[in-house]
Amino acid sequence: MKNAKAILIVGMLFTVATRAQSGFWGHWLERSDQAKADQPRWMTPVVTVTPRVEQEFRSDFVVQPSPDGNPTVNFDNGKGVEFIPSERVEVVVNVPPYLQHNRSGIPDGFGDFSLLGKYRFVARPEDQGNYVFTAFLGATVPTGSYSNGARAGVMTPTIAAGKGWGNFDVQSTLSVGLPTSNTQIIGHAVGWNTAFQYHVSVLWPEVELNSTWWKGGTLDARHQTFVTPGVIVGRLPLYGHLRLAFGGAVQIATTHYHQYGHAYVFTVRLPL
Repeated sequence: MKNAKAILIVGMLFTVATRAQSGFWGHWLERSDQAKADQPRWMTPVVTVTPRVEQEFRSDFVVQPSPDGNPTVNFDNGKGVEFIPSERVEVVVNVPPYLQHNRSGIPDGFGDFSLLGKYRFVARPEDQGNYVFTAFLGATVPTGSYSNGARAGVMTPTIAAGKGWGNFDVQSTLSVGLPTSNTQIIGHAVGWNTAFQYHVSVLWPEVELNSTWWKGGTLDARHQTFVTPGVIVGRLPLYGHLRLAFGGAVQIATTHYHQYGHAYVFTVRLPL
């Protein structure tokens, strides 16, 4: 089922690329190309959400090892289709992730469905300032099966910014999770993610800092931070507008409290 969805989406992207020269898709791609031309061409980091607007299909895979040798595997990691309907706006529709726990007593199943909207307030490409400032609004719907999702929906307003200097750039986001109910259990999660990235030919090596603080709920006053070194390869031409980017990273816990010690993250994107 997961493979069928991926094949369907890839087929749709190839169809768009094939028909990009005229008609509706041609105008759509002209508009999205202009939106991307008005901002820096940095790569979207592995974990940190980029403040740029982007148009692509994306799927991630996360493996969390455990001391008993039974890793938790997250298929897709809540990624999906990102598109640019107007010059300053991006809409992201994410496929619910599938979690495979590989241990008895913990049922596998799908996680929550999520959406994200971005509005880019200001941006300049590399030769005109090399920066971007954006606001996000994310939402998750508690569609997860068994205990693989949250107890309630969560709204997540976010501010994001980035600045580049030559081949080096910094992209950062600051967010807060606002549950729609069960706040006494879920609490408010404040996330701060920053990616330090360098561009060498088709390689984008990076180091990220991924931090979360909790206020209220069962994790009140706790904090975790991961250092995440990684690299992405791309954007490699495939056909017409269609490109390929792929890479990976390792999340390494650096705080006393952490929900897992480390994780391996793999990402595949088809920018359009």
